[in-house]
Amino acid sequence: MTTLRVHRLALIGFGTVGQGLVEILQSKQAELAGRYGVQFHVVAVSDLLKGSLYHPNGLDLNALLNTVRRTGRLDDYPAVPGLQRGWDSLTTIRHSNAHTVVEVSWTDVQTGQPAISHVRAAFEAGKHAVLTNKGPVALAYRELADLAVARGVQFRFEGTVMSGTPTIRLARQALAGCDILEIKGILNGTTNFILTRMEEGHSYADALAEAQRLGYAEADPTADVEGWDAAGKAVILANVVMGGSLRVADVDRTGISGLTQEDVAAARAAGERWKLIARVWREGGAVRASVKPTRLPLSHPLAGVGGPINACTFTTDLLGEVTLVGPGAGRIETGYAVLGDLLDIVARP
Repeated sequence: MTTLRVHRLALIGFGTVGQGLVEILQSKQAELAGRYGVQFHVVAVSDLLKGSLYHPNGLDLNALLNTVRRTGRLDDYPAVPGLQRGWDSLTTIRHSNAHTVVEVSWTDVQTGQPAISHVRAAFEAGKHAVLTNKGPVALAYRELADLAVARGVQFRFEGTVMSGTPTIRLARQALAGCDILEIKGILNGTTNFILTRMEEGHSYADALAEAQRLGYAEADPTADVEGWDAAGKAVILANVVMGGSLRVADVDRTGISGLTQEDVAAARAAGERWKLIARVWREGGAVRASVKPTRLPLSHPLAGVGGPINACTFTTDLLGEVTLVGPGAGRIETGYAVLGDLLDIVARP
């Protein structure tokens, strides 16, 4: 009989993604135990706005979700012997008994903080780290990857690009042995939704307003529509998959806010379609990256990807073009990315 392994988690951030992960762990508890021989215990949650909890034997997931849904905070979580409240994020990382720190806090792609400090503290404490936060991978990948190796822990971040659609896993595992020559992707669902609506006849302003109503775009949509979000993801692919050393500032970036209905009509007349394309390629021994509105022929596999969906085409030496299409955002979808990383960690301790 296989011994059931307990793997303890500390969640830094308990917003949409953190709660989605907990929902998945609840619903799949028996399956994870039966198929993978593992039981995940959430021993700590630390959120800047909602508060923090730690119990070495694990928190009650039902009580955790019910409390935050009812009040928006963790203050009313039931008092039980051994429960610790009020730890900040770094104290939680350093002093909890978690095996893995799940960093799902707010992303700052300009500084990467405080998430870079969170990941660094996890590795220094001998703990694995799983991220959906783009900042540390986009801005400090090499430093953090080297530190993880030095401390004998794992650094996982599938959810930083295309949410739960396994883009990084495809490139690093399924395409192992191939030389990846170029990557082209639709890496921002908000802009893809807007461009799809513009092709259907809506103005940019109306399409953006609809994206905001549906929750695809923030009240301040700059990160999406000006290409910053896609640029951060392009840097991750450039550095992780193709061995580059780019910064977000190195990406040749243009957003979609300047596109007009006339531009869309001209592309349609030529049998083409506008997409915001993140591109990574090699040039003279260096890795380059760009994010630009691009006219694609309708025959291109990325041209048919509409709405808030993401897609990525890898050009390889052995297989030619391989295109992956799937959701690029979502509570459960991104929570699944974390679960996949956690299962990798458990399988390769």
